[in-house]
Amino acid sequence: MNCIGIEPDYTAIGKRIRKYRWEKDISQEELAEAVGVSTTHMSHIETGATKLSLSVFIKISTALDISADLLLNDNTPPDYIYSQIQKEGSDRQKRILTELSKAAKMILEREKI
Repeated sequence: MNCIGIEPDYTAIGKRIRKYRWEKDISQEELAEAVGVSTTHMSHIETGATKLSLSVFIKISTALDISADLLLNDNTPPDYIYSQIQKEGSDRQKRILTELSKAAKMILEREKI
């Protein structure tokens, strides 16, 4: 346990590392090489079978170009989701996102929020 008595959920962190690695279309081998660990160790990190050090965690975050808070918790900020769709989404996804944004803006204005 850490100093405040809360053990990080290494399995959940590992799943998020794998998720963002897949999204970036980076192989496990490529990420392991970028971070300076073996592919086996990276596999263990992604499955939660091993605890990762802070330095390895930071290297993973940097290699994936993802903020550490995205890897630590499930609360993906809306602006990240929006930017991912704008960068990598299909034309249809971009159109739907724009329509949803306009509808939300109208509701917020109508409700004076």
